[in-house]
Amino acid sequence: MTYKPIKFLLVDDKNANLFALEAIIRREGLEVLLARSGSDALELLLVNDVSLALIDVQMPVMDGFELAELMRGVERTKHVPIIFVTAGTHDAQHVFKGYESGAIDFLFKPLDPHILKSKTDVFFDQARQRQDVLQMLRINETLIGIHGHNLRNPLATIITGTASLLRQNTNEAHQGILRNMMVASHRMTEMIEQLLYLTRATLKGGFVSFSYERKPLDIGEIVQRTVDELRATSPDRAIVLETAGDCTTWGDPNRLLQLFFNLVGNAFHHGTQGTPIVLNIAGEEREIVIRIRNSGVISPELLPTIFEPFGGRTDISSRYGGLGLFISQQIAMAHDGTIAVDSIATTVVVTVRLPRVLEHGN
Repeated sequence: MTYKPIKFLLVDDKNANLFALEAIIRREGLEVLLARSGSDALELLLVNDVSLALIDVQMPVMDGFELAELMRGVERTKHVPIIFVTAGTHDAQHVFKGYESGAIDFLFKPLDPHILKSKTDVFFDQARQRQDVLQMLRINETLIGIHGHNLRNPLATIITGTASLLRQNTNEAHQGILRNMMVASHRMTEMIEQLLYLTRATLKGGFVSFSYERKPLDIGEIVQRTVDELRATSPDRAIVLETAGDCTTWGDPNRLLQLFFNLVGNAFHHGTQGTPIVLNIAGEEREIVIRIRNSGVISPELLPTIFEPFGGRTDISSRYGGLGLFISQQIAMAHDGTIAVDSIATTVVVTVRLPRVLEHGN
């Protein structure tokens, strides 16, 4: 496994102190950044990911406490661990001010080399462990992506063959089996697409890094497309669609289609068979509200974790439902919207709220 160097920042206005600290903590795989002032330290922090900052308290112009407060006020550096180093007295008020500024430890000169090395080694080992975990996650994501793409072709062949047999076979019992095979195949396709979507997103640093197209669209039309696709695979399943008001807004039609296919698909596959799924779309003044109702029950203990991709589920189908909900939530959030799931008596209600955008950017 190839490791990136772990970076520590040393801040002191005296060269001799910097070189002494560097000599004590030096080890293979560690890159030490040296700063002779608070402003130099800030410049280094803006362009380097630092796993630990050792900061001298008594420096001219900007002392260590002031530097720490500035670090805590910037998103990039607010979580960098800080150890203060000082030649001052063991004054309780002085120490309290250091911890109040965001320090996790306070060392007094003259420093004990063994204690300093022991403390810094802890942060080095933690940073290396984080690298190991991230590397394994990246390998797993890559494997999921490869296998997901490889599964698409044989699954497409199964769907095409099943559709051909459905057209040719007039036996009702056989047609029922073939329709079930078609539903299962489309469900597998959906699972693969969800996994590939998740992999692409995490490899790029998260769902918010996805680019979303913005264009005028009608939510009613998008939901209708979703319903038409699902009806094609199971024509016997009852879906009721009710639309009222102006349902136009701006957004990414493909992402929103994916959102509603996930949500309506969950109701379709996990709702009680033989009962209708009811979709209500209401175009209100400031937002468009979409409610999806199906007969069923979600355990109360699962509701707090229902948007986690794999948390809180006990079976494979529910886990993939969770992944679909997670992705749907991310798409809704990218459109400044929300999703809520409620289980009331014997009915599950999923509510999507999307703001009405009159034009791009407004």
